[in-house]
Amino acid sequence: MLETELRQTEVVVCCFVNYRYRHFPVVEPSWSMLHAPRLYQCNFLGTVYKNSSRETLMEVLKQGGFDKRCWISAREEWWPQETNESLRNYQAALLQSDLTLCPLGINTECYRIYEACAFGSVPVVEDIMTPGNCGNSSRYHSAPLQLLKTMGAPFIFIKSWQELPAVLEKEQNMTLQQKIQRRKKIMEWYRQFKAQLRQKFINTLKNSFLSKDKGD
Repeated sequence: MLETELRQTEVVVCCFVNYRYRHFPVVEPSWSMLHAPRLYQCNFLGTVYKNSSRETLMEVLKQGGFDKRCWISAREEWWPQETNESLRNYQAALLQSDLTLCPLGINTECYRIYEACAFGSVPVVEDIMTPGNCGNSSRYHSAPLQLLKTMGAPFIFIKSWQELPAVLEKEQNMTLQQKIQRRKKIMEWYRQFKAQLRQKFINTLKNSFLSKDKGD
């Protein structure tokens, strides 16, 4: 049971590590972040790996002309650290986009999902199992993102980037008021998500040490 609980809270540690690693700031919601119209329907700033679904994503965006509605900046090589300029651009893209596209990387889950939430930009997540055990547990097999789904993450989950045109067309029909309500919902969900997992992680550690003390 302890091992299962610790695995469920790994995401909290990963988030904090990524914040330090990527120098991503703690974001405080503002009135304009919640209420102002955003310039772009979606964004993707990142590495496009050879023969990956990210190549498919780029093709779908270009073929539909969606790259003109979205902030897209692709690179061929992965950078271990962001430059000051690339980090500023990335944060600006999150702030100015209604949706953040989250294609597979090495794993299904990535820091981009949580950073988008911090800015009220809805993650569009590619819900596909990657090699490894990230989607396996004692309760689930080949089922990625189960923690997020169990906690009711208000994301858009897709199985293929061919579904993206329908998602973006739906965005076209949303009013600003609807988008404002959605931003409030996702930012409040993210606040509660972090608080609940932080507390769960603390409780798990306390129970672990208390059990050891009683055993001694």
